[in-house]
Amino acid sequence: MSTETPKSSLVIVYHRQPYEEAVENGQTVFRPNRSPNGIVPTLKSFFRRTAPGAGAWVAWKLARPGERFERAVHIDDENGGYTVSRLGLTAEEVESFYHVTSKEALWPVLHSFPSLFHYDNADWDTFRAVNRKFAEAAAAQAEDDAVIWVHDYNLWLVPAYLRQLKPHARIAFFHHTPFPAPDVFNILPWRQEILDSLLACDSVGFHTPRYAANFAALARALGGAELAEEAPVPAAFGAPGQALSEPTMPTLLRARGREVRIDTAPVGTDAALIADVVRRPENRAIQQEIRDGLSGRRMIMAVGRTDYTKGMIEALQGFERLLERRPELVGEVKLVATSVRAAAQMKVYEDTQRDIEALAGRINGRFSRLDWTPVVLFSNSIPFETLLAYYHVADLCLTTPLRDGLNLVAKEYVAAKQGQPGALVLSEFAGCAVELPDAVMTNPYSKRNLDRALDEALDMPQAEAIARMERMGRAVQEGDISLWTDHIFAEFEAIGFRPPAPLSTAA
Repeated sequence: MSTETPKSSLVIVYHRQPYEEAVENGQTVFRPNRSPNGIVPTLKSFFRRTAPGAGAWVAWKLARPGERFERAVHIDDENGGYTVSRLGLTAEEVESFYHVTSKEALWPVLHSFPSLFHYDNADWDTFRAVNRKFAEAAAAQAEDDAVIWVHDYNLWLVPAYLRQLKPHARIAFFHHTPFPAPDVFNILPWRQEILDSLLACDSVGFHTPRYAANFAALARALGGAELAEEAPVPAAFGAPGQALSEPTMPTLLRARGREVRIDTAPVGTDAALIADVVRRPENRAIQQEIRDGLSGRRMIMAVGRTDYTKGMIEALQGFERLLERRPELVGEVKLVATSVRAAAQMKVYEDTQRDIEALAGRINGRFSRLDWTPVVLFSNSIPFETLLAYYHVADLCLTTPLRDGLNLVAKEYVAAKQGQPGALVLSEFAGCAVELPDAVMTNPYSKRNLDRALDEALDMPQAEAIARMERMGRAVQEGDISLWTDHIFAEFEAIGFRPPAPLSTAA
């Protein structure tokens, strides 16, 4: 391991470190992420397309009083060598910047829950200061004309600082969350400062055309931007008639003498990896163990982390109504749910987790039999390989977020089925809904609509279930992570990035 920090042509700025840090025998070690799937492994894979050592990652590290740590470390893994610049933040900075301002003020507005917006506790000065630190760390790692790729809303102010520090850099930003309509976004008292920073970028990216359109509308109304170009929405993620459908999407804004590209690119899942995992003998053994435990009963999966936006309460309530409405299913269907607790102690998430656990307990108290418990609730994450085995066996996946930037659970479920019949009940407010029109769509705000969707999915003829799953499988495979990677690199090249080495075929 080396502490040398050569300048980089591609700098990724994300709040999480790209590995899991642990102490073994008194030594700090960096382990690969437990799941090889997900956004962190996906972003790390971009370094495979740069010259060895030409990539860098900027993230925070909790700086405990008196602790000394290397500010920059060199990592060698399957993605090639790259530098990780660790930005030391105090516990107080993390609490203010992330847990309070980001999660209590920005998150509810992004997800169109303005009633949950909390302004009084927000500390915008600390939010600015932390964003400035991220920008300074990124600038220190970057060549003058590097692409600096910033991720997600908690780093909204980084581009403005970067433009001052690195005026010739290519600055790209990607939103992993929804982006609300201007009338909701404008609830934020810092709206102008946020928009000004995003308009300092060369490219601003979103998962779906709707969120790109919302941003363009904000830029025009609040920032006086001109919509210079737009394009028809591709058929791959633009089925008409859905809640998030858009006929066109913005592709270029002009604002204050600059051009800002607007990119729409939904992240895919690693479909090839998932297919490989579910075919392995050890995974087939887990699948058989799950089937044996079901004893011929059907299984519904509902997977997410504890968050009021994820719709887990609505999913559990829908399952409870299903057992009330259709007593013949009592003892014949099981719901396996994961609601992974937030790492930090935040009251809004603690309340949500308490409600989820109470609801699961109530359902089990009402309907359990000696040989059957209707709900199995996991509050800790299930290992990736085990989760895929559950997906492969599950008859139905119930994915009902009230609002979601994308939602990879739905895509992972489809990828894991591998030709097996199954049904996906999917909220029409999940970003991926525009890519998966063969799912059974539902409006999770409507009890009646969710009940209808559950009945339709459970009663679907097998031939129809197989045909729908085949079409969704093709959509997930064709729009997998390698396509997203190719698309993003094309976007980088459009804003002036020149790879320092020939592109490899690795994705």
